[in-house]
Amino acid sequence: MKVMFSYPPLDTAKGFPTLGQNRQFQYFTEPTFIYPVVPATAATMLRAAGHEVIWNDCPAEGIDREGYFRLLKRERPNLIVFESKTPVIKEHWRLIRKLKELITDHRSPITVLCGDHVTALPEESLNNSPVDYVLTGGDYDFLLRDFCKVLSRSPDHSPFPIPHSLPPGIWYRDRGTIKNTGPFRLDHDLDGAPFIDRDLTGWELYAYKNGNYRLTPGTYIMSGRDCWWGKCSFCSWTGLYPKFRVRTVGNVLDEIGEILEIYPVREIMDDTGTFPRGEWLREFCRGAIERGFNRKVGFDCNFRFGAASSEDYRMMKAAGFRFLLFGLESGNQATLDRLNKNLKVETIVESCRLARKAGLYPHITIMFGYPWETYDQALNTFKLGQYLLKKGWAYTMQATVVVPYPGTPLYRACRENDWLLTDDWSDFDMKRPVMKTPFPEKELMKLVRGMYSIAYNPVFLVRKILSVREWSDIRFFLRTGKKVWGHIRDFQ
Repeated sequence: MKVMFSYPPLDTAKGFPTLGQNRQFQYFTEPTFIYPVVPATAATMLRAAGHEVIWNDCPAEGIDREGYFRLLKRERPNLIVFESKTPVIKEHWRLIRKLKELITDHRSPITVLCGDHVTALPEESLNNSPVDYVLTGGDYDFLLRDFCKVLSRSPDHSPFPIPHSLPPGIWYRDRGTIKNTGPFRLDHDLDGAPFIDRDLTGWELYAYKNGNYRLTPGTYIMSGRDCWWGKCSFCSWTGLYPKFRVRTVGNVLDEIGEILEIYPVREIMDDTGTFPRGEWLREFCRGAIERGFNRKVGFDCNFRFGAASSEDYRMMKAAGFRFLLFGLESGNQATLDRLNKNLKVETIVESCRLARKAGLYPHITIMFGYPWETYDQALNTFKLGQYLLKKGWAYTMQATVVVPYPGTPLYRACRENDWLLTDDWSDFDMKRPVMKTPFPEKELMKLVRGMYSIAYNPVFLVRKILSVREWSDIRFFLRTGKKVWGHIRDFQ
């Protein structure tokens, strides 16, 4: 079979979509491209199984709608896989409908949707578009491999194989009736997945335009799926991965070793929802030092406040870690409790201080627009973020508008309490709030933009200037400054 993994061009002037492997969707004025690890693993699996694989990322490659349909007509894939998300799901429905209209003969490609939105609402896409299959759950790399194995045995790759032969987690139509093969599974051996073929999956498309990297080129891996806490009420990936699983330390270190042998990578971001802690973390650090990775590459990861001791942070620094992405979310204890963060405000401050003292660079993510927070409470979050940045305990930050994705407890609460301002999925893109707040939208967006204005604060600027140690620091600040201005425009 010929299988295409496709991020198609979107018919919008909102900006560059951060769609692939992203827990919080946003359009960016300045392009940011995240390497989609699970789809890349799926592509690698399918090639290993003997399928012909095409990797297509139109936003990253600069392919417009006309060029995209020329590509489809030229390649004639048997199957096209789309990773989708709430703000673009309607766009993907329209595109699949257009695709089916343009290619009407017996070689019309089978279409597949996967991702957190369709996992939460699988029937919706089958009711609103001519998509052939919906794959649910986060292990859609394993699921797609097994699905294609069944499909390739069907005569002429029929889009309707015998239903009982399909693996669990798939939704489809049978004579006009929507059916499914049962709940998706998360019992796959993560060590059994092949290391990603980064040439096949266009790794260089994602190696430079990413604000997390201090040094480029960079790339992504995932040590686990997805977060060992996994209970935050706003996170869309808790539905994909309701239980946490982790690869063995040796397996992860072997992958890093292979990357460094083949590719000129200078920084590696581990995009596990929260990097493993405790003895797993310590064993990883010891292994990275023993193999000399700390002298060759810098490591970045998502982390949780309170997950490490001072000694752990020092060990991470020695192992080559640099950038730690912390989800701050709110400076109000009541909100942290409602979000089920299992976190104290005091722990936020102390973890940032300890990590920075160890020589690491904490990056904090902040959200505004909770329907229960007053302006003064939102201002508490603003002040906490500014305090951490001015003190130098947080090195960089990202501010966003809260979005309640389908399938999350926050979305269910919105339905129960009549908090939603709109039912149009296209509005769930952070360009404006989609939840009611006790104060005007204008003030809310001003807070988001105001967080980025810290970049022009004299105290913050002096700290940044004093932190410069080499030319790469200056290049990073220039690149980051451009993105900061882009973010201010994102929230106009």
